[in-house]
Amino acid sequence: MPEKSFVMGVDIGTTSTKATIFTTESHFVASHTIEYPLFHPKTDYAEQDPNQIYQAVLDSIKLVIQRAKLHSSQLLGIGFSSAMHSVIAVDVDGHCLTNSITWADNRSNEYAKRIKEEWNGHDIYLRTGTPIHPMSPLSKLMWFKEEAQEIFQKASKFISIKEFVIWKWFNQYLVDYSIASATGLFNLKALDWDQEALDLIGISKERLSKPVPTTTILKEMDVKAATYMNVPVDIPVVIGASDGVLANLGVGAIEPGKVALTIGTSGAIRAVVNQPITDPTGRTFCYALTENHWVIGGPMNNGGIALRWFKDQFSMTEVEMAKDRNKDVYDIMIEQAEKVQAGSNGLLFLPYLSGERAPSWNANARGVFFGMSITHQRQHFIRAILEGVIFGVYSIGKALNELAGPASEIRVSGGFARSEVWRQITADIFQQKVIVPESHESSGLGAAILTMYALGLLTSLEESKHMIHVLNEQLPNRDHADVYQELYQLFSTLSVQLNESFDQISELQRKSFNKFEE
Repeated sequence: MPEKSFVMGVDIGTTSTKATIFTTESHFVASHTIEYPLFHPKTDYAEQDPNQIYQAVLDSIKLVIQRAKLHSSQLLGIGFSSAMHSVIAVDVDGHCLTNSITWADNRSNEYAKRIKEEWNGHDIYLRTGTPIHPMSPLSKLMWFKEEAQEIFQKASKFISIKEFVIWKWFNQYLVDYSIASATGLFNLKALDWDQEALDLIGISKERLSKPVPTTTILKEMDVKAATYMNVPVDIPVVIGASDGVLANLGVGAIEPGKVALTIGTSGAIRAVVNQPITDPTGRTFCYALTENHWVIGGPMNNGGIALRWFKDQFSMTEVEMAKDRNKDVYDIMIEQAEKVQAGSNGLLFLPYLSGERAPSWNANARGVFFGMSITHQRQHFIRAILEGVIFGVYSIGKALNELAGPASEIRVSGGFARSEVWRQITADIFQQKVIVPESHESSGLGAAILTMYALGLLTSLEESKHMIHVLNEQLPNRDHADVYQELYQLFSTLSVQLNESFDQISELQRKSFNKFEE
């Protein structure tokens, strides 16, 4: 293979950072993952240590190069993907005044409500594309302004985790259009910070990073960092985009009718359009990929985490079976679910264990099993979880169809894509063909493809569709359409009718938790 024929995508995720090396034909070479914890010091808090994540970035890059047995000179460049919505307050010297406040942090829930109901939040959403929700840095900064005034005043900058890494490497405060467009502070049409949003929280542009295109190339890395990772100081680093929009690129879903569905711990469904589109009813987001590629869709809090919760609390039988058979416990659980007919014999699961984002954007939503009877067994509950997660995504997909047009195929990625049963449930609920790309590392591959585009190795992002290798396809079972449509109507009705009850029970839970902490 000729020298310098590889690119690297580095995906800074919620629970880990993964560095992956691909050939310039997008074939997987090697990857290395470094995990780190999520802290919950108080009710509704979800934080991480920025320096721990920075070290994970350094180590994952260093170790994946070793694993691939490459000389660093063979790398054409490094591109970044990153989780969205994080906020770190830093002082004038760049030292962290706070942990990284992640997308999962709900401490600003009350301020999100006030922004939405009292402070012209819907108009801000229509310009910025980020729904008003505690995940949004807009809501987080309002919380800082009102509840952590000393830090708010002392902070020189408010940045995301990727901006923190870029600052450590290049001594510049830069934010790509994609991450900026997920803050609730960025005007999508002007490609600059939105003045009304800034005025609302009382900060100037100078306290945020400079917005730049996702294809921006940076060189002259910090010598200490480059030496540690064993890469050249002048290796091109493409600032990249957010993990969600890059997942579309990584699965080849950047043309009309092609929808990307990712389910890992959480989930999202997205489509690409050629200009910013926001939803008059506020159900969906709109984030930048490039100036000519905009990703619309919606995230859900509860994907694989719902299955993991059931495994941890109720599946000791499957855990023991997995040990005896030397198999993954989730494979055993899904084998049990496969024994159950479509619709789980009328057992319905609302998967709101961690509140919910799209399409309701209700942080107080809670999980529900509905329709339980004495005839239901463990395997019915497992299948109901698989179906409930897809019903949640399907509800976002219906909104997406209204804005971007009907989907002709769904391209899937994330942990759930490895399960034939879960993919078939997806095809049956959507009644659409489901395509599984060869690489499950969709965000990392998307970062690598964007890097190749920025470096001039691709003439357009559309050219990359020939680089996405398809592993298999699944067609919908028409016999399951009626039962799933009937259950979805009930799912949708319950989700709306229980909103007031969700608020009541979540308040009761907070009181109980706070009393326990005392």
